[in-house]
Amino acid sequence: MEENARRLLAPLAEDPARAAILLDVDGTLAPIVARPELAEVPEAARTELRRLLLRYALVACISGRTGRDAWRLVGVDGITYVGVHGLELASEAEAWRPALHTFSGLDWPWVEDKGLTVAFHWREAPDEDGARSELEAIAGRGRELGLEARWGRKVLELRPPVDADKGTAVHALLQEHGLTRALYAGDDTTDLDAFRGLDGCQVAVRVALASPESPPGLREAADLVLASPAELLQLLRLL
Repeated sequence: MEENARRLLAPLAEDPARAAILLDVDGTLAPIVARPELAEVPEAARTELRRLLLRYALVACISGRTGRDAWRLVGVDGITYVGVHGLELASEAEAWRPALHTFSGLDWPWVEDKGLTVAFHWREAPDEDGARSELEAIAGRGRELGLEARWGRKVLELRPPVDADKGTAVHALLQEHGLTRALYAGDDTTDLDAFRGLDGCQVAVRVALASPESPPGLREAADLVLASPAELLQLLRLL
């Protein structure tokens, strides 16, 4: 991997003042765990992020968590944090909070109410197929209220039907900073949106952290495919 990675990263590493490093958090910087509150970003990754902050024009974390929670987990000041899959940058999403709130009190073992989305997890459910079937019904109820239902790695997320995702967040950040060179790394369905957000860049490096749970198309859309956050850490050290 290293020789190919060095070749792809060279246009970024040779001119970091004109480049951005954009990263998902869970499953990318932090290994996937049974529950989000158990996630941890290794101290070695924090060390690399602090180093990258001194070199690159922009270092950002674009997370499914709220921006505040992503900051708490990553624990590095100076990074730009964008939460809830880019919805925090979309003012029109605010009007959908009441509809979303009606789902936050449902009787489900593991519900995350992020304000602008509500997520239902079924990782480690005794009957995962049965849990998925139950969540299909919840997804249908959400659609009846006009919400979008998105499926990820053992999670259903209800969200506002607005044109905002990780891709629009990536595009907005690059435009704001006047950058056309960027790397994005992610592991899930919403990271495919972020990959598309790099379309039109002079230099674009799309990094997938693949697993048996990876969504269709993630590997195919990537320039580099890694197996774990530990491999991503090795990659960051090349930048």
